[in-house]
Amino acid sequence: MENITFDHFQKMDLRVAEIKACEEVEGADKLYKLTINMGEEKQIVAGIKLYYSKEELVGKKIAVVSNLEPRKLRGITSHGMLLAASNEDKSSVVLLVLDKDIPNGSRIS
Repeated sequence: MENITFDHFQKMDLRVAEIKACEEVEGADKLYKLTINMGEEKQIVAGIKLYYSKEELVGKKIAVVSNLEPRKLRGITSHGMLLAASNEDKSSVVLLVLDKDIPNGSRIS
């Protein structure tokens, strides 16, 4: 793993977001389109469909990289990336969720 400088790390904007809605992405086995609120509403596309049902996701408070350049996945623009942990072969993926309530959009440092 390549090291990055602290200045480089500080450029990442990590925020608390609440998942407000979860939709299937047509033709995709692994992707969900998530509507999230992190002080403002945004949409992200996440490859977590194999590990979570839609019902499990709605209402969760998660950690999000909010300042990634927008990227199109299956024709849907994703405005950020949720954070998750996985084992080496990705047979298990776990969302990073908050254990106490804090306002949407709170900065993670």
